[in-house]
Amino acid sequence: MPAINPRPLLPLLLAILLVGLYFVLRQPPPEPIRIGAIHALSGSMADSERGLVDALQLAVEEINAAGGLLDRPVELIVADSHSDWTRAALEAGRLLRDQQVAALFACWTSSCRQAVRPVVEGLHHLMFYPLQYEGMESSAHIAYMGAAPNQQIIPGARWAIDRFGRRVYLIGSDYLFPRAANLLIRDLVNASQGSIVGERYLPMTAGDFTAITEEIRRLAPDVILNTLNGESNRSFFAALAAAGLGGVPVVSFSIAEPELQLLLGEHFHPAHYAVWGYFQSLPGEANQRFVNRFRQRFGQNRVLSDPLISSYEAVLLWAAAVREAGTADPAQVNQALSRINIVGPSGIVAVDATTRHRWRRVFIGQAGIDGQFAATEISETPMRPSPFPPYLSRSDWLERIRPLTGAPLQ
Repeated sequence: MPAINPRPLLPLLLAILLVGLYFVLRQPPPEPIRIGAIHALSGSMADSERGLVDALQLAVEEINAAGGLLDRPVELIVADSHSDWTRAALEAGRLLRDQQVAALFACWTSSCRQAVRPVVEGLHHLMFYPLQYEGMESSAHIAYMGAAPNQQIIPGARWAIDRFGRRVYLIGSDYLFPRAANLLIRDLVNASQGSIVGERYLPMTAGDFTAITEEIRRLAPDVILNTLNGESNRSFFAALAAAGLGGVPVVSFSIAEPELQLLLGEHFHPAHYAVWGYFQSLPGEANQRFVNRFRQRFGQNRVLSDPLISSYEAVLLWAAAVREAGTADPAQVNQALSRINIVGPSGIVAVDATTRHRWRRVFIGQAGIDGQFAATEISETPMRPSPFPPYLSRSDWLERIRPLTGAPLQ
């Protein structure tokens, strides 16, 4: 059989290749899967919340670098709440209705969550909330990534009373989380036969703490339990230091590493503590790798925190649920959440199917001059979430907290 000369075929093969390439290049790129973020990039909460947006962005970048989801890239659309809860609710409606985002990652304060929640539920959508909070809530449309009361407020307050004494001073911002958290703390103090010697609430923008420090000096509490949020923390700790009260133990439930950075110097005292499920200083290869990646991306001086890690892991958990469901449809992804878990920088990440809250560890961190917390675990194993503390019924808790929210029982 005579040999076939390939040369006459080369132009034909090249033409076929060019035609195929033409049609490939004509194909539009795949439509991205859009997710939305609502956080304060300005206003009183911006110092705390900006880092959460960076964490979300890093998670999206890593997902896309690994090939995206369902052969589609992921796109993050960020809305600035301006530290305003009404604005956050409006942005939620815009992102869910107009931008058609597949999931929402939103809010720091409980008042923000309470404002956004009806929008998410009304559209039968899906939201991930990254913060520890007061509990007394559950929603089929929210994945609660932060600590429930039995994973932060209750064990942290119990540790403080056992460590420092039963005469407790409560200070917090004037909104839902501090007031509800202090209901729980008051129950615990009463059960310990202790006393609440003072209880004060101030705006998150409060700057004058002179009357507060005078009262603390007069009442001489064994420990201060602090639920201030936002920029008022700087003013409070500065006032303590100026009044010579820096040595009074303060156990905070909303101060993490980024806020501690702002307190270093004359406002710092090693009698300051925080309660979280994660600290940047925790050992572990996965955590250190993530710290390095985050700093390489956003700057070597950046510090991490529990809410930041929770935001990052929330995106990874959502992505795993998308893969499990085989679709980005919020309803199907929501169902898949109860069937999956992932391993993140903080360890295994799993949402309890019954409560929609995450299993968490509990650490006490003592503030250090290096801007980090020396962490000690006070939970023996990851704790199952209990958003409604079991010493009262769910209906009793909802009745008790209703005056603080103005909301109907649910």
